Amino acid sequence: MNYKQETINPYHEGEKTTQVEQMFDNIAPTYDTLNHRLSWDIDKGWRKKAIRQLAPYQPQAILDIATGTGDFAILSAEMLKPTRLVGADISEGMMEIGRKKVTEKGLQDIISFEKEDCLHLSYADNTYDAVTAAFGIRNFSNLDQGLKEMCRVLKTGGHLSIVELTTPVSFPMKQLFHIYSHTVLPVYGRLISKDTSAYSYLTKTIEAFPQGEQMVEILRKAGFREATFKRLTFGICTMYFATK
Repeated sequence: MNYKQETINPYHEGEKTTQVEQMFDNIAPTYDTLNHRLSWDIDKGWRKKAIRQLAPYQPQAILDIATGTGDFAILSAEMLKPTRLVGADISEGMMEIGRKKVTEKGLQDIISFEKEDCLHLSYADNTYDAVTAAFGIRNFSNLDQGLKEMCRVLKTGGHLSIVELTTPVSFPMKQLFHIYSHTVLPVYGRLISKDTSAYSYLTKTIEAFPQGEQMVEILRKAGFREATFKRLTFGICTMYFATK
């Protein structure tokens, strides 16, 4: 493995999981607004594409990893109609906002939120028909361990659908994205969220995170027998789909 996960952590003290939890608790109230504005609302379409990957398989029990404020979980429940969907995250601040949104949507009988360390999930082997993750796994302190856990709790024949921010690989989008992510994104994020590190952290995680063919190989090593990827919007985002 030639990527270095320690480069993803912009902090200098403390354990990464704890500091990521604190950071997301801090930015929770403005997280949804910033996500949509900073992506010009394109993130909504990315989520829908990732969910459609699962539609042919009609999963009834779904686990949404790094669920945050529950946008992906809610959209999955509306589009896939599962009988049970669990959103797991380390940030109670983010999930509390998610719980309110779920109640407003009348989905509380389907969607629940649970605080989980995604590197050490409490669920039994072969529990879920599908596992999903939107814009969260790049925050794992150990990507390999996190993916192995996602594979472990997935039923044999079950599917994993991931959508994650990535760095474009072609000119001129690669250069434009670099400028945007190093100037507009951290400054605007800092002004709205009042967190001095959160959106600089975002840029660092995107740049450090493995993508494309490298990520597919990591998924296979984690235990998935099939894995594919598709770049979206000139490579700003990438979808991954894997089968256990």
